[in-house]
Amino acid sequence: MTTFRDRSDVLAELGTKLTIAEIIETLVDGPVPVRFTAFDGSATGPEDSEFVLEIRNPRGINYLVNALGDLGLARAYIAGDLVVHGVHPGDPYPALHAMQSLKFHRPSALTLVTIARSLGWERLRPVPPPPQETLPRWRRVALEGLRHSKTRDAEAIHHHYDVSNAFYEHVLGPSMTYTCAAYGEPDWTLEQAQENKYRLVFDKLHLKEGDRLLDIGCGWGGMVRYAARRGVRVIGATLSAEQAAWAQKKIADEGLSELAEVRHSDYRDIAESGFDAVSSIGLTEHIGVHNYPSYFRFIQGKLREGGLFLNHCITRHDNTKTTKAGDFIDRYVFPDGELIGSGRIISDIQNVGLEVLHEENLREHYALTLAEWCENLVRNWDACVAEAGEGTAKVWGLYMAGSRLGFQRNVVQLHQVLGVKLGPDGLWNVPLRPWWNP
Repeated sequence: MTTFRDRSDVLAELGTKLTIAEIIETLVDGPVPVRFTAFDGSATGPEDSEFVLEIRNPRGINYLVNALGDLGLARAYIAGDLVVHGVHPGDPYPALHAMQSLKFHRPSALTLVTIARSLGWERLRPVPPPPQETLPRWRRVALEGLRHSKTRDAEAIHHHYDVSNAFYEHVLGPSMTYTCAAYGEPDWTLEQAQENKYRLVFDKLHLKEGDRLLDIGCGWGGMVRYAARRGVRVIGATLSAEQAAWAQKKIADEGLSELAEVRHSDYRDIAESGFDAVSSIGLTEHIGVHNYPSYFRFIQGKLREGGLFLNHCITRHDNTKTTKAGDFIDRYVFPDGELIGSGRIISDIQNVGLEVLHEENLREHYALTLAEWCENLVRNWDACVAEAGEGTAKVWGLYMAGSRLGFQRNVVQLHQVLGVKLGPDGLWNVPLRPWWNP
C-alpha cells in the first residue's frame, strides 16, 4: 500500500493534494488496522477488514484533524459524521478491540500545510463539538468554580448521572447499580452478581441488625436498601437529584423508610457521626486525588472507635501515571474524574490513622459487568434513544465498550480496601481471619 506519511518529496510539490484516505495515513502511526472509507471515494486499511469506518462528510475529517486521537474520533462518531459498520452502536467492543493498535501522531508542519491545502483552509476551522460534550477543564473554572469545589462537583455529577432514570433502568437492569458487580462464576446473571457485591460489602463491614451505616455516593440506593432489609439503619448521600428521588421512592415502596434514607446532599454536609461502618462504592473516582487525605479523614471522623469502612473504586494499574482521565472520558463521561493506583489510596488511608485490614482487585469482574451493561443497551437501544437521544446512547455504548477493553488489558483495575478505626488500645474487635465468603 502506498502511503504519504511525511514524504517530503511528494508533499513539497506545488499543488499536491491528498485524498481523505491519504490524510488518514499521514495521521496514523503505523499500519491502519481497520478499513477507512471516505466521502471523496478514497479508502485505506485492510480490504478484508471486518469493520469499516466511514467518514461521511467534511465535518468528520475536521473533527479528526483538529483533535487527534480518541476525542476527535468520538466527536465524529457521536455526531454521526463517522459511522462504524460491523457492530451495533450499543456495543462497539469488537471494533474497538480490532482498533486497539490505532495510534495517531502529530504530523510535521509541512504535512499540516498539505492537509489544509487538500481540504481547503476554511474546512479546517474548528467547528462546535456535539452537544453531549462538556467544556474543557480550563473553561469550567470560570463557569463552575475550582475543581472539586461543591458547586463544580455537583455539576459534574449532574452531567453524568442525571441523564434519565428511565435510561439507566434500561442499561443497568433491575438492580439500578452502576458499579462493578462481584461474580462467583462467569455465567452468573448481572442481577446475581450485583446482589453478591452488596452481600460482599455488607459482610466485609461485619454489619448486623441495629448497626448504623453511612453510604457515601450511594447512587440509586442499592447498598442502602440491601443493608436496611437486614435491619441496619442507613443514611445514603448522593449529589444527583434524580438518583435521590428514585431511591427515596424505592425505599418507601419496600417499606424501609424507618431504617433507610437517601439524601440529595454533598457527603461533606452529613452532620451525623458515630457510625458502625462507612461504605464508599464508586465515589473516590470523583473527588480528586489531592483530596484523598481530607476524604479519608472525613470517613475517620464519621466512624466510632472500632468501626469499619470499605472503599470500592476504579484505579490505575500502577501509581506512576497521570491522574487525569483521557479527553473523551473527561469531556463526555466523567468531568473532572481522576484515577491513581491502589497503592496511593492505601497510603492515604494509612496516613490519616486508619488501619487497612484487607484489599482485593476485582478487575476481571468489571469487564464482565460492562459486557452485560452493553448487552442491555443493545437490547433496549430504541427505548434508550427515545429517552436520551441517539448521541447520548452512542456515548454510553462507546464508553462502556472502551472501558471493558481497558479492564481486560489491565489499563484500569477495581479495588476494594477494607479498613478500621482503632481505639486507643490498638486492638481489633473483628475475627482474626477474614469472616466473609469471597
